[in-house]
Amino acid sequence: MDTPVRDLDKFIEDHLLPNTCFRTQVKEAIDIVCGFLKERCFQGTADPVRVSKVVKGGSSGKGTTLRGRSDADLVVFLTKLTSFEDQLQLREEFIQEIRRQLEACQKEQKFKVTFEVQTPRQENPRALSFVLSSPQLQQEVEFDVLPAFDALGQWTPGYKPNPEIYVQLIKECKSLGKEGEFSTCFTELQRDFLRNRPTKLKSLIRLVKHWYQTCKKPHGNKLPPQYALELLTVYAWEQGSGKTDFSTAQGFQTVLELVLKHKKLCIFWEAYYNFKNPVVGRYLTEQLKKPRPVILDPADPTGNVGGGDTYSWQQLVEGALIWLNYPCFLKWNRSPVGSWKVSPEAKAPPQEEDI
Repeated sequence: MDTPVRDLDKFIEDHLLPNTCFRTQVKEAIDIVCGFLKERCFQGTADPVRVSKVVKGGSSGKGTTLRGRSDADLVVFLTKLTSFEDQLQLREEFIQEIRRQLEACQKEQKFKVTFEVQTPRQENPRALSFVLSSPQLQQEVEFDVLPAFDALGQWTPGYKPNPEIYVQLIKECKSLGKEGEFSTCFTELQRDFLRNRPTKLKSLIRLVKHWYQTCKKPHGNKLPPQYALELLTVYAWEQGSGKTDFSTAQGFQTVLELVLKHKKLCIFWEAYYNFKNPVVGRYLTEQLKKPRPVILDPADPTGNVGGGDTYSWQQLVEGALIWLNYPCFLKWNRSPVGSWKVSPEAKAPPQEEDI
């Protein structure tokens, strides 16, 4: 990364931001699949299944897609799934049905597109993975379609969910031993958490993701989830800047320095849940006492995307140490750009007696 500080924003614009044509094509592909899921997929079944909504998740939903990475997560909320346990027990059945309908559409040539369904890597997979290609699309688009329980119902942006939703989530996760398994149910909240953030913060997230992908090449899937780095970037910006305009180099350096301090990371938000409800409050206190790094999904308190796994973070440390010596962290006079003052730990949670 030989890009000097002054050209860092231009590097993101020229190399990491998806261009208009690419965005339009991916949107067209998503519209095709959404239409199929809502209007065609479950119509012919003996016991009709209603799709309450299809929500675009992942990078495309949050507006942080990297150029050239044409993948989309679509969460299909089904009325037949009435609990988190239902989602776990029945999702394979629905995935098989979606697969069957995709293949039927292809045989009937209902679409001028080709679906290539991927073989699942594990039993009871969370998603149906397939690749869509079309004469109109310049490149293939990879899809993950994930059946989910509609825990939020008709949620409106800006409103906090009823705490009882999280009480149910915590109870079912504990009884099933499946903490973090149901984050798909809260896709709208994950999207909402990032949607209205400044454009420049989303650009910084893209730069961090670009760095993450370079670390991934030698280490494969032995790294923490990319979502953890996205959240770490949001936290660094909130605590260190909070402004719509800031130094990209300083923000990037702050994130890499937080990676170096991963053994102290304890980060959470109170955007959608908090300590006020006794059940949720006690559970959060337990979560924040877990081995570091702790980064709680702002939409799902059972999801510690930091993972508490220092080995996988150590792979990122190696990449951070190399990159911190690059020219993009030096001013024109060779002095360091510096970083924001950000603690690796979010503000101390209330003590149990205060809950």
